[in-house]
Formats: sequence, structure tokens, C-alpha cells
Amino acid sequence: MQDIHELTIICGIDKSGAKEDVEKIRICPGEIIGIVGPTGSGKSTLICDIEQLSQGDTPTRRKILINGKAPSRDIRTDPRKKRIAQLSQNMHFLADMTVEEFLRMHAKSRNRNSDTVERVIDIANTLTGESIQPGHQLTILSGGQSRALMAADIAVISDSPIVLIDEIENAGIKKQEALKLLAAEGKIVLVVTHDPVLALMTKRRIVMRNGGIRQVITTSAGEMNVCTELVKLDNYMMSLRNTIRQGGLVEEAGVI
Repeated sequence: MQDIHELTIICGIDKSGAKEDVEKIRICPGEIIGIVGPTGSGKSTLICDIEQLSQGDTPTRRKILINGKAPSRDIRTDPRKKRIAQLSQNMHFLADMTVEEFLRMHAKSRNRNSDTVERVIDIANTLTGESIQPGHQLTILSGGQSRALMAADIAVISDSPIVLIDEIENAGIKKQEALKLLAAEGKIVLVVTHDPVLALMTKRRIVMRNGGIRQVITTSAGEMNVCTELVKLDNYMMSLRNTIRQGGLVEEAGVI
């Protein structure tokens, strides 16, 4: 896939067959876009349309353009050319190999430096409370460890210019740090979320209902201020979680 300077969503229809309320959405590198809405509103389907680079051939009839043009068939069907990374809330490793073996294999396929493996593991360990070691078998990693490892892998080894994230708040990792990590280096990031902190960290958010896109909201200055306060509360909750995980006692409320 060529260098990407714009991703465009040409909207289609909702579950009832009615036209979506937004005609098109343009997204540029460096933008983080939230996707919000009730359960079953079509958030994950929108992510799938983008991942498939749909061309009106899915139930939503949406079209995804790269740099204003429809991608060719080989880009849509060849994983080596598509270069869209996706971090799902439901993922498990099936390969019978160690963390180090997997990362070395992936780094070699992407022509990365020999120190890349150590860097990925170091970053992954900043996202999870459970330490990941090079000799760990992939199949014994917990859900949080697996997603922390893949977030670091996407950020360091994968050169995908488009990153799709599905409910990272359920991944059992430090969600704010993970989002900042994945959004670095000018990537286009779309994140499905029910979490108010993550939703307000985005520049814009797409509101879904009944399978359709209803509006696009730009995060206001007031919402940014609310986000700042929510981050303090979220960090406090994270500290309580860690204390309880370590077997500590929480007998007094802290100052937020």
C-alpha cells in the first residue's frame, strides 16, 4: 500500500436500510478517532468495513477510499499489501513458540534491527502488570500480557499506517498508555470504546446507532477539561487495582 495521507469513509445504510446521517468522513495521519454507541449499534461492523477496505460489497454498502481512490483488488486481498493492523479485545496466540522466537521471526520479516525484540518486550512490560519474559511460551500468556505484547509489536515492528482498536479498555492493560503508544508516529487510529476517558482523548468521535453512523462530534475544549479530571480519577482507580492485586489493603480514600 502506498503512503497514506487520507482515509475516507463513504457512508452507506443502517440495519433498517435507511441512509446513514453522514455522507463521508475524512481522516488524516496522526488523528485518533473514537467510535462510540450502544452494544449492537454497529461499531465493530464499521471496523470490519475499514479492515476489509469494503467497496459497497458488505451489508452496510460503505466504501473505504485510500488517498481519495478505491484500493485495487490485490491491496484488498493480499495481507502483505493491506498494512492495516487490528488489536481486538478477543485474541489468543496459537503458535507453539516463545515470545522471543515469535518477535524475532516477525522482526526479520519486516527487516527490523536485532535489538527490536528487547525493545518490544520492554514496552509491553510498561503496559501490563504481569511481567513478560523472552522465554515465555506464547500460549501461556494471559489475556492482558497477550494484548500488551501485540500493542508493542504493532507500534515497533509493524509499519501499518492504519491501526484499528476494539475496546482496549477490556484488555486488562494500561489503556491510556497503549492508545498514546499506538497513535504515535503519524498513524491513523480508530478506537471502538465505551470508556469516557478514551472517548474524550480522541480528536473526533463517530456516533453509531442501529448499525448506522449518526453524527461525528469534535471534542470541545470543555470536554478536554473534563478528560483531564477523568484521567486523574482513572489513574487513582488503577493504583487501587494494583494495590489490591498485590494483596494490599485499601482502608482510606486517597486524594484525587
